[in-house]
Amino acid sequence: MSAKRRSYEAGHKPKYLVIIDESPECDRAMYYASRRAARTGASVVMLLVIEPHDRHQQWLGVADIMKAEAHEAANAVLDQLAARANGIAGITPERVIRDGEKAAEILSLIDEDEDIAILVLAAGTGKDGPGPLVSNVGNSANSYPIPVAIVPGHLGDEDLDALS
Repeated sequence: MSAKRRSYEAGHKPKYLVIIDESPECDRAMYYASRRAARTGASVVMLLVIEPHDRHQQWLGVADIMKAEAHEAANAVLDQLAARANGIAGITPERVIRDGEKAAEILSLIDEDEDIAILVLAAGTGKDGPGPLVSNVGNSANSYPIPVAIVPGHLGDEDLDALS
């Protein structure tokens, strides 16, 4: 059971959670969430999950080096998207980097942060469907403790401005 949402209680502020990955549609989710947060007085939380590649690669600290490099790359991606959010809507998003399995880390963060009110994802535009994250969340949406907003990945800035 997830923690009670407190987004709209005194002393709290609603947050839009955006999952950051390397997909082209990730920018669409970030754009929408940033504009919507600015308009509604909310904030944005960016979550980037570093999934383990090979747990058996412990030889001579290789795993530690790979983890450090992954965190450095993750911070660079978050720097870029934070600057974009600031340019879009004048907001500075919170940044969270987690190591683990993506779906579990998303639910864990939602459970830990009572102010997260909406999970914002963007659907892929390719022939392979909406993308693995949207498909995974779609299949388990009935168990999510918060609403999930799925932004069509083909929408441009002007379209998203009109919707947010």
